[in-house]
Amino acid sequence: MAKNYEESVNSLNIIGNGTDITGDLNSNGDIRIDGSLKGNLVTQAKFVLGQTGKIKGEIKCKNAEVSGIVEGILNVEDLLVLKSTAQIYGDIFTGKLLIEVGAVFSGNCNMSGNIKTE
Repeated sequence: MAKNYEESVNSLNIIGNGTDITGDLNSNGDIRIDGSLKGNLVTQAKFVLGQTGKIKGEIKCKNAEVSGIVEGILNVEDLLVLKSTAQIYGDIFTGKLLIEVGAVFSGNCNMSGNIKTE
């Protein structure tokens, strides 16, 4: 008899430095990107963009920590942390925002906790 396996919410997906992806990523687990993504990213968990990471597209997640470059819309349900090396070129929709000294942000910010819908 076949067993049903549920995807673990605690799983970690890593896109390493030097890896370039074109297309959308969807996951229930945490995602870390140190490479580049041209497309949209959706996760029900935490998203981390490393210092060498670059994304051109829309991001939807529960929590996020950004150290790299984002060109697009950030939809973060709870907490968004912009590290000192972060560069954001686009709009932010989040519940809470923490920006370290040195981070670059060019766009609009909405902290009502409402995720942008199309």
